[in-house]
Amino acid sequence: MREPKLASRMIWSATQHRVANSLQIIASVLMQSARKVQSDEARGHLHNAHHRVMSIAALQRQLSTSSGGEVEVRVYLTQLCQSLGASMIADPDRLSIKVAVDNSSVGPDVSVSLGLIVTELVINALKHAFPVEMTGMITVDYRSSGGGWTLSVTDNGVGMPTGSEAPKAGLGTGIVEALAKNLASEIKVTDAGPGTAITVTHLGSAGNQTELPPAA
Repeated sequence: MREPKLASRMIWSATQHRVANSLQIIASVLMQSARKVQSDEARGHLHNAHHRVMSIAALQRQLSTSSGGEVEVRVYLTQLCQSLGASMIADPDRLSIKVAVDNSSVGPDVSVSLGLIVTELVINALKHAFPVEMTGMITVDYRSSGGGWTLSVTDNGVGMPTGSEAPKAGLGTGIVEALAKNLASEIKVTDAGPGTAITVTHLGSAGNQTELPPAA
């Protein structure tokens, strides 16, 4: 029994590693395309797509070394935010990303959704919360309790504009809303004074939920 299990784990790890490598190739192609296009809008969309692919690639790298398919949220989100910071923050002395996560583990499906939500919210904060030369920090926090959990992304920037100055809802907003709905979670946006806090809460049920609920 031991040898088949070992072989199965090796196949699982090798498969995840190949998937991660494939995602890295896709991400590289997206970046190359972004450098070639003339339109700023198109370049922005390609950059965002690159970041989304990288968030899934970070998960695949962790899955390739994990046992039982469980994902350590702290390790995953730390690696993800380091990747986002390296690609989007030109001056680490001016802007930084802090990760505060407990020792929770979740299933692959849930971790993919959490990673994409964090990616979208961090990208949004980096783009809109800090005007040129303003210093600040983005904090990604995740806490679990029983079968529920809370994920928040908070910045100490300029806060969310209102009225005619408010940015239009884009693809990123739709992605976060769709992912939160799929996780049976609620989104709350609050004034962090200064800055903005966006919290995604899943109340859950008894026991630790590590997988998405079955599709209706």
